[in-house]
Amino acid sequence: MTLHLHNTLTRQKEKFTPRDANRITMYVCGPTVYDFAHIGNARPVVVFDVLYRLLKHLYPNVRVEYARNITDVDDKINARAQELVADNPKLAINDAIGQITQKYEAHYNDDMAALGCLLPDHTPRATAHISQMIAMIETLIMRGHAYAADGHVLFHAPSMPGYGKLSGRNREEQIAGARVDVAPYKRDPADFVLWKPSTDNLPGWDSPWGRGRPGWHIECSAMSRAVLGEQIDIHGGGLDLIFPHHENEIAQSECSCAAGPFASYWLHNGYLTVNGEKMSKSLGNFFTVRDVLAKAPGEVIRMALLLTHYRSPFDWTDSLLDQAKGLVNRFYTLTAAFSGAPAATPSAELLAALADDLNTPLAVRHLHRLSNDIAYAQNAAEAQQLMAQLKTDAALLGLLGKTAQEWSRGDTSDEEAQKIEALIVARKAAKTAKDFKRADAIRAELDAMAVVLEDKPGGVTEWRRK
Repeated sequence: MTLHLHNTLTRQKEKFTPRDANRITMYVCGPTVYDFAHIGNARPVVVFDVLYRLLKHLYPNVRVEYARNITDVDDKINARAQELVADNPKLAINDAIGQITQKYEAHYNDDMAALGCLLPDHTPRATAHISQMIAMIETLIMRGHAYAADGHVLFHAPSMPGYGKLSGRNREEQIAGARVDVAPYKRDPADFVLWKPSTDNLPGWDSPWGRGRPGWHIECSAMSRAVLGEQIDIHGGGLDLIFPHHENEIAQSECSCAAGPFASYWLHNGYLTVNGEKMSKSLGNFFTVRDVLAKAPGEVIRMALLLTHYRSPFDWTDSLLDQAKGLVNRFYTLTAAFSGAPAATPSAELLAALADDLNTPLAVRHLHRLSNDIAYAQNAAEAQQLMAQLKTDAALLGLLGKTAQEWSRGDTSDEEAQKIEALIVARKAAKTAKDFKRADAIRAELDAMAVVLEDKPGGVTEWRRK
């Protein structure tokens, strides 16, 4: 099966060919850990998790290395830390920053795990790669692509003839979209910061240009090079990162080494809206992953994110979540009687959908067809074979990783499950003793715990969460 991916750099779908026959490398921009991840942050994680799974399947004898960074030095983090210090003056700024970044990195990892996302092979942190950033900046200065001014170091955009090739922006658009405002120490309005000075109340590191901290863009260039090398196969992220972040990554990375290009394939997922509007706290439509997890299991959220092609705009609605919930419930219900082993390999139909630029909506439609075939299977053997295929195909999408019973019981803790089982035993004993009032009271107690009972033939009672 040949994989084709839409390359933002060339504006066309291309056959994927790894640079190294023994190694595939993928870098995806990760979170700035100062707050809980919102549902828009989750979309690229799920998208590139599917790609990671697909690459590992299509290239079983090749080492696939996936890196997703942690940005733990940033002005947004600094602002949060200063608020924390204001409430607790005895707290040092670096300690405050450490508390914030460690807290929200842990929450981020928990939330992404709840969505069924695998851990990357590398999770580099910006603060652990300051020396690599300084070294890269020194190389850029030596090669005439960067200059120091007023405690800052800036990349000189006109020094790179191909600057703007990823976004396709002309010079006026580059200047208008630059992250840093025009400043007197800049040689050109499009120049961007590689290093900036830090005051005593901000984090900082010693450098040839004084105590300071890195600019946003240099962080990913240095981290990617440190864990994956100077050139990589795939670089991914959201559409909003194309300019200036990814454009500037290309400039820094390619101008600081002899080899090129920095990344062979650039992949970007589309924007997310909520009920047709841009997500905003002021509009009251801002949802963190944790907010949505309170409404639906992680697997349902994952399914919802896969129902739209990754490059298309994505509109998050309650009806979409209900649709996803219905699909996941259907798949688990129809595989409840599965007793064999999953199929040896995903079906050709599923692989064809995913190999065509990660067409997850088509892949989900294939799963739905399989579920229909199970419902209308002629005999138990045919049904078991179809269930085995559905389980295997869904697994490549990160779905149906639980048993039907585990799914029906939701996030019930072991302690809760033991209590429920004990009540069911007590109810059975009450019925045997013809104490139907007591049996009904126990059933009402279980109902208040959101537990649904199903009395089966042979005196067996099964339970599930509402």
